[in-house]
Amino acid sequence: MTIHPPRRALLLGAGVLALPTVARGQTQYRAEYKLSVVGNRPIPLSEGAFQWADLVTQRSGGRINVKVYPGSQLVGGDQTRELVAMRQGVIDMAVFSTINISPQVREMNIFSLPFLLRDHRGFDAIINGEVGQDLFRVLATREVVPVAWGENGFRELSNSKREVRRPEDLRGMKIRFAAGAIFSEIFTAMGANPLQMSFADLQPALSTGAVDGQENPVNLFLAFRMDTLAQKYLTIWNYVADAGIFVVGKQMMDSLAPADRELVVACAREAAAKQIEASRKGTGIGGDRSALEECARRGVAVAELTAAEKEAFARVTRPVYDKWAQTVGTALVEKAQAAINRAIS
Repeated sequence: MTIHPPRRALLLGAGVLALPTVARGQTQYRAEYKLSVVGNRPIPLSEGAFQWADLVTQRSGGRINVKVYPGSQLVGGDQTRELVAMRQGVIDMAVFSTINISPQVREMNIFSLPFLLRDHRGFDAIINGEVGQDLFRVLATREVVPVAWGENGFRELSNSKREVRRPEDLRGMKIRFAAGAIFSEIFTAMGANPLQMSFADLQPALSTGAVDGQENPVNLFLAFRMDTLAQKYLTIWNYVADAGIFVVGKQMMDSLAPADRELVVACAREAAAKQIEASRKGTGIGGDRSALEECARRGVAVAELTAAEKEAFARVTRPVYDKWAQTVGTALVEKAQAAINRAIS
């Protein structure tokens, strides 16, 4: 004789909440859900967070009221603590930079392997393919729910001292990096003196000369007027990319009715697509060079490296690449390299 489980158990086992649970969940939603992001408007990473919050709030009719807390203020400005705070329930939603969570999630260092991705085609091959799915599965084991890939952009180098076209040009420069030992090792390999500090501390450090340079996407360089902070030289080298991830805390996601979970995910994907478009605007993709031209208009000397010049940097940092490829996972890196090669061939 076959014993059939109760219908309610079947519904729960299939991941669908029974109707009474939906009703209770909808009436017990909190008055506010906190969304954290590093930086603030108008940079695309932060704009994506605000757009996600607005879409969810509006399309839920205000039942899911999301408020953005920019500048990683929920963790005292320390963007490297956002993942831990989300797991603790301090943060409900976030738009992460993969750089900031890579110290806790080693696989996310794949975006920081020097000169792996090369350009937006390589980046897209990662986030839209098997490697992107693998990374989402890894992040899901950290009690958070990744729902969409975004982008902060390729990280370019600026400084107050001189044009940088060769590794030896960086010798002795004090270069700020956000997080992750891999960045310290990359710049050390090029003869620079790397210094880790939060984004909140970066601008005063540049203005006082405590650091000579920094690495960030062009969109951020322009938005925060780094040309006014003695950053007169900009090197376009695409040495690493900064991916964005739209993430929901597991506690929050589990508390939502199924239809609302779908709404949150759909809104994240819409905001992420706009974020990626904004982060690439003016960087030369599709012939639009408006951002680079704006840098030049502000008196910044822009050096766009050739493939041969990039290769010189890649050779110097290859030991760092090989070491960290093992940390990320050799199989994952090989899968990524194969996908990139197919995309750029």
